[in-house]
Amino acid sequence: MEAWRCVRRGYGRCVVGRGRYPMFSHHQKSLGRDWTTPWENLQRTPFQYWNWRPDSLSHTSLLHLSSYIMNSEGDEPSSKRRKHQGTIQRHWEYICNHNKDKTKILGDQNVDPKCEDSDNKFDFSVMSYNILSQDLLEDNSHLYRHCRRPVLHWSFRFPNILKEIKHFDADVLCLQEVQEDHYGAEIRPSLESLGYHCEYKMRTGRKPDGCAICFKHSKFSLLSVNPVEFYRRDVPLLDRDNVGLVLLLQPKLASAASPVICVANTHLLYNPRRGDIKLTQLAMLLAEISSVAHQKDGSFCPIVMCGDFNSVPGSPLYSFIKEGKLNYEGLAIGKVSGQEQSSRGQRILSIPIWPPNLGISQNCVYEVQQLPKVEKTDSDLTQTELDKTEVLVTAEKLSSHLQHHFSLSSVYSHYFPDTGIPEVTTCHSRSAITVDYIFYSAAKEDVAGQPGAEVALVGGLKLLARLSLLTEQDLWTVNGLPNENNSSDHLPLLAKFRLEL
Repeated sequence: MEAWRCVRRGYGRCVVGRGRYPMFSHHQKSLGRDWTTPWENLQRTPFQYWNWRPDSLSHTSLLHLSSYIMNSEGDEPSSKRRKHQGTIQRHWEYICNHNKDKTKILGDQNVDPKCEDSDNKFDFSVMSYNILSQDLLEDNSHLYRHCRRPVLHWSFRFPNILKEIKHFDADVLCLQEVQEDHYGAEIRPSLESLGYHCEYKMRTGRKPDGCAICFKHSKFSLLSVNPVEFYRRDVPLLDRDNVGLVLLLQPKLASAASPVICVANTHLLYNPRRGDIKLTQLAMLLAEISSVAHQKDGSFCPIVMCGDFNSVPGSPLYSFIKEGKLNYEGLAIGKVSGQEQSSRGQRILSIPIWPPNLGISQNCVYEVQQLPKVEKTDSDLTQTELDKTEVLVTAEKLSSHLQHHFSLSSVYSHYFPDTGIPEVTTCHSRSAITVDYIFYSAAKEDVAGQPGAEVALVGGLKLLARLSLLTEQDLWTVNGLPNENNSSDHLPLLAKFRLEL
């Protein structure tokens, strides 16, 4: 199968923001399904995918993945001399039919014959996208020295971002790094004109960006909006301004007993050396999801959890999300997210990580704050008995085991099965790694003993398709991110789900 269509485009010289720039039009071609990229002079790039470990090498649900031959004579591309322009092809990988020999790759607006909708199914799509706040871009300009100056202007970037959103036409959008002034003036009005209802939570403190969840009026009704602030004045550990947002949505169906879906979005702390803060922020988000998604029969409604988690696949934080448990005894705070490679961040996580007054248990649910009950008896407890009771309570609270009650899978596999090369979701002058995810709740069964080969069963969401990701090598053929056609330093993630009714 031909994985790439190649075009030759003109380019100019750009050395650390100086020199000649390409004479490109601000009216770029549509970001269609068959994106293209220059092929000549493709260079081999050492992948900076820190602490990455593949879960498994399963071929059961991967279709039409990109393949190419690397030029072993090339060295790492210089961030100061980028000459390639063009667009990169991404395509849909259909997963509902696990026999890849019989599954066809169809256009964006088509549906796999095995994935056709019916009266007892509800299909919907979700996009997660860190759109790169303009203020953060300008505050961290050293990360974008490889870029030509015009492509970094918001007046150039926003039309491209909106074009992507409009093209993919997802039913639910989870956006991170949404700058408040741009949200009010441009982003929200533009999305509302496309049929979306928008909810937004800005970061606390002086940070001007936040998270947004937007959904199509035609597909869902809004039941509840639940913002989550990770900053707590009474908890010294939680002195950062990150936030989350959790919505409860009801599909618009003819059926009277329509189910509900919980959608969460977050952007966890970046600092690779503060895994203690990241884990606590994640626990706070999971506690809110547990509260919102809890149903009367004791079960949880289907959950989709999106965001920039600032953690790589295989890291303890990532494994905790997928496996539902983590023993962090002896774990260094710099190892939690898998990003830190230096000797910094080697302090061991305290037990427990967060103090009891946070009100969240080691099972990542809200604790009911109750005063201790004192029963009067003929003889009061002696001081020795009181001391023993205190020791038992302390021992229980000092558990190093975290748990959550959701069965969460990742939409993406994070590597290409034919080569083992990592997929990446973000790429700039310093690194190219995966930190963005779409997790979804689904019952699992093991397929041929492969840990990563999971099939959604009745009672959860079924993953129908996903928009393919790329390698670091792919992205540097078009000058990394952002570039003339991709206007964030992150790629949008996109998945199609089915809810069995």
